[in-house]
Amino acid sequence: MSFRTKIEQTAKRRNSNIIVALDFSFEKPEKRQNLYPKAERVLEAAHPYLCAVKFNHHLVLPLGLFDGVQKLVKMVHGYGLVAIMDCKANDIGATNEAIAEYYYAAGFDAIIANPLVGWEEGLKPIFDVANRLQRGVIVLVYMSHKASPEGYGQTIIEPETGQKIPQYVAFAQKALKFGASGAIVGATYPEKIKEIHKILSNAVPIFSPGIGAQGGDIAAALGAGSRYLIVGRSITGSEDPGRAAKEARDLARIA
Repeated sequence: MSFRTKIEQTAKRRNSNIIVALDFSFEKPEKRQNLYPKAERVLEAAHPYLCAVKFNHHLVLPLGLFDGVQKLVKMVHGYGLVAIMDCKANDIGATNEAIAEYYYAAGFDAIIANPLVGWEEGLKPIFDVANRLQRGVIVLVYMSHKASPEGYGQTIIEPETGQKIPQYVAFAQKALKFGASGAIVGATYPEKIKEIHKILSNAVPIFSPGIGAQGGDIAAALGAGSRYLIVGRSITGSEDPGRAAKEARDLARIA
């Protein structure tokens, strides 16, 4: 079963399009094992209201990929959810291939990659591995932070046509051309979601981070065309992560 089918079925079964991002603050190296029970607590409380869980370097670096993180991925699967690794793969092909192999070997259902490196000897090896293993590749199109326009909003010259277009439009076009499983577009930029959704239509679903702590609004993101909403610190930093996840899920239902 493909990643896209798996997350669609999970979202339908759970009646939720909420993805929690397990982002935690820095812990001193000698106390890094404290992160595991923190993540475990969030998953135990929030899993009934989620369709997926996104990991980042916040846990992989201190806990190790095949140690603590792989155990958490198994926990995610045990709850019937899918696991996404936000590694933002962005290197030459040989390195990208190794990145994909390791994260998929650890159990991740999809990884996030940067289309800036292009296709040949860039992202193609990631897609080759993903297709062989029936895993997903989600590409960055427009991130959620304040400086995103400095990179994703630049005007570029499209090499095949010579046309001047915004960088994010080129990335959206690449998501279609590459057959990506999804596209990252920040919830903090609903106008970009709307524009990019016109390019992608229903061919590539939009995953929108930045809900809550960064100021992204659930109703605005969904109204503009987002399919999945990524919520991090509003859930992980809550005294009651289960309630916070349920509130996000309920808001998405009525949006």
